[in-house]
Amino acid sequence: MRRLINQHPGRGGAVLLSLLPFILVIAAYVYYSHVRRIENPEDKLLPSPATIAATVHQYAFEEDERTGDRLLWTDTQASLQRLLTALGVSAAVGLMLGLSIGVLPYLRATIAPFVAAVSLIPPLAILPILFIVVGLGEAAKITLIIIGVAPLIVRDLAMRTAELPNEQIIKAQTLGASTWQLVIRVVLPQMWPRLIDALRLSLGSAWLFLIAAEAIASTEGLGYRIFLVRRYLAMDVILPYVAWITLLAFTMDWLLRLVRAKAFGWATPGG
Repeated sequence: MRRLINQHPGRGGAVLLSLLPFILVIAAYVYYSHVRRIENPEDKLLPSPATIAATVHQYAFEEDERTGDRLLWTDTQASLQRLLTALGVSAAVGLMLGLSIGVLPYLRATIAPFVAAVSLIPPLAILPILFIVVGLGEAAKITLIIIGVAPLIVRDLAMRTAELPNEQIIKAQTLGASTWQLVIRVVLPQMWPRLIDALRLSLGSAWLFLIAAEAIASTEGLGYRIFLVRRYLAMDVILPYVAWITLLAFTMDWLLRLVRAKAFGWATPGG
């Protein structure tokens, strides 16, 4: 008797199964949109696929009358610049502090409790403080993402560093390695793949903080556009923007996973 736990789909079957939930969601949307428009042709809650396609074409390929920009690409560029800048800074801070806390006992005793406390502060709760102190410009939005993401990366890398087999540290010191050599030659190579994993796990939170900051104080960006048109119940704009954000986040996650597999295959199960 073959147990379900030992049954695995083939490559083609796995692709079909992965697409099935998306197909079901799209089919359900098309059906209920049709039903609602039969009852009310002016319904705005579930616009028809044709209406959504026309709106996407307008925002992606037609110039805005007021600004002359193609709004979807302008908003995407603004949001990605903020997000990638914040993730880059968060990764650098997370790597440096995480390794330092994990390797140096005095630094761990001094900084680890502070980092733990900062990581528990709801970032959105301090957003008004950031706007007051830093202003309403790009710095406040980027800082919000860093505050929300960096402490978690620091804690994750610090814990992973502390979990390294003690035998590795002892052997390196026995061979005459200094603290700096130990960090660079022993610890750092093993933390690169973990840093990528931490970034992947932080993507959802980073997008959340970005959208929140753009919704409150911005003149362009994906979050700004969504909250701008909500007052008009413009679901034909909101739904494509949400889908586009999801696709961007999925693509970023896929690229990080690809980099991890290509650059650090030895850290991938079966690699």
